[in-house]
Amino acid sequence: FLAVPSEGPPAGNAPGWACEGPGASDKNRRVCHAVARLEMGNLWEEFNRLGTEMIVTKAGRRMFPTFQVKLSGLDPLADYVLLMDFVPLDDKRYRYAFHSSSWLVAGRADPAAPGRVHFHPDSPAKGAQWMRQIVSFDKLKLTNNLLDDNGHIILNSMHRYQPRFHVVLVDPRRDSERFAHQNFKSFSFPETQFMAVTAYQNHRITQLKIASNPFAKGFRDGEPEPWCGATLSLSQATTQDKGFSAPHFQPLPYPPHSVYVGAKPRASPYPLPALQPDGFGYGQQ
Repeated sequence: FLAVPSEGPPAGNAPGWACEGPGASDKNRRVCHAVARLEMGNLWEEFNRLGTEMIVTKAGRRMFPTFQVKLSGLDPLADYVLLMDFVPLDDKRYRYAFHSSSWLVAGRADPAAPGRVHFHPDSPAKGAQWMRQIVSFDKLKLTNNLLDDNGHIILNSMHRYQPRFHVVLVDPRRDSERFAHQNFKSFSFPETQFMAVTAYQNHRITQLKIASNPFAKGFRDGEPEPWCGATLSLSQATTQDKGFSAPHFQPLPYPPHSVYVGAKPRASPYPLPALQPDGFGYGQQ
């Protein structure tokens, strides 16, 4: 594990901490000591034990649990861009067997959806700002619309995915492209793996999402949601956006040379590593 002494992860393979991966030793000193701790780790673990499912829709649906991390080990005065991407866990497509309450392989995976990354809308920002509070990717949305032009993350339904989180140093040097592979650090938390679905298959996932999602209060109380005019289906309840519309995209000032910054996901300008299967237990890269 890489960690500052006061916030280091516990010994052993503890949930909620991303362990050190290969290649970490040759990273820039401003990123090599970065540590990410997954927030709501117990809730993620509870979902993971049941087999987490995430709804994907044509219009885009937010994740629940929301992906949130607490960062430490950054250079307080350096600028960083934070982003996420999603990689397939395998080359299979699945179906849910209701009689056995389990997922079964249904064939080869569909052609890969267009790869996109989601930039945290506060990027770029100083390390001190990122470490001051929990970093939340609550604006990120998942879609199954291959023609999506809203910048949402495109996933195939009935496929398994691993979210990845990346800390990218904004290198002020003119020849920063030469050092691109040294200027980022990636984190994967195995407990955040999920199956993309258009409707929840496991009724226990539906119940847990209703019980733990604050936006599903109306379903727990037997009352309709106050912010919508009609009762939602169970598959819609757990990630209701509460009527909030996505903010109009405004590029941030002083974009560094050759680096895209902003809130909308785009194809990554960074050489993010390919995820290599390793028993589905992935660490930092």
